[in-house]
Amino acid sequence: MLALLSNMPMPPTAGAAHMTGVMWMPTRPLTVSRLFVVHPQPVPILPALGLALLAAYLVGVVVLMRRGDAWPPLRSVCWLLGVATLELMTATGFDGYGMELFSIHMIQHMTLSMLTPILLCLGAPVTLLLRALSGRGTARRRVRGGILRVLHSTPAAVIANPIVTGILFLFSLYALYFTPLFDVLMSTMWGHNLMLIHFLMIGSLYFWGIVGVDPSPRRGNGLMGRAGGPVGRIAEMAVPVPFHAFFGVVLMMASTVMVSYYAAPMPAMDAAALSDQQTAGGIAWGFTELPRLLVLLVLFLQWQRSDARRTAAAERHAARFGDVELDEYNARLQDLARRDAAR
Repeated sequence: MLALLSNMPMPPTAGAAHMTGVMWMPTRPLTVSRLFVVHPQPVPILPALGLALLAAYLVGVVVLMRRGDAWPPLRSVCWLLGVATLELMTATGFDGYGMELFSIHMIQHMTLSMLTPILLCLGAPVTLLLRALSGRGTARRRVRGGILRVLHSTPAAVIANPIVTGILFLFSLYALYFTPLFDVLMSTMWGHNLMLIHFLMIGSLYFWGIVGVDPSPRRGNGLMGRAGGPVGRIAEMAVPVPFHAFFGVVLMMASTVMVSYYAAPMPAMDAAALSDQQTAGGIAWGFTELPRLLVLLVLFLQWQRSDARRTAAAERHAARFGDVELDEYNARLQDLARRDAAR
């Protein structure tokens, strides 16, 4: 009888507008193994997008290899891992059970908005695209020039401004979960996928400037831009942390279900809505640590590499032209010595 009820459409007033007949919904209790099983979908939009991103990236790498240009393998590995996390969150049980359990959905949200974008940004796709389009061919040069014009345009600079990206990043949390917008999006397959794409795009826009691997319209915009160096980007990353943590605390401390979509999980899920919401809040509160540590590691390595490049450049300059500062210092000492001798 329970299995029969779990396969029946839920009434709209029951809280979660379960999309039976629109999307394939899980009908068995959650287990760890079922999270990693492929979840069938009528229109696999996000999984197809992930495969397209992987294919396009590999084409770019092959173009460089055929030309004899080198491409750092670590960047390719980061892109592959980013696509892998995208596929994991959208093509497996994480996507299916995420439509029934707030906690699983929060894992999906945090991964797509914080972990996947970091890995994709570390893959330097814009740099790869520009290098693949360089060389002979009028069409390639026009496309490359168009991309550069967009990157250096005023609208791109406004969108990539750290204040704008920070607001959009936090707005995705509060405006989505604390308004009826979430219920509206989750009521259809297209709305559900649009929301996941939004997570991915906002996260990519936010971490694009922080990671600072690809060309950005923010270059040269002072402390908070790429020219500000790792210190400015660490500060930019730290600003939203309290607001993000507060969001998780609100979900953990709430005495009622705040997201009506998850107010009535399917009976087969064997989960209480309020306790599942508290788990989701804990995930939102604690998940920020992993991306933050990853970004701090990346910024530290970039800082170290930048110092090494500056030191090497100074050594090359000194070997070619001599150490100008040292020569000037020695000249001043010799001048002082001559004055003392003349007295």
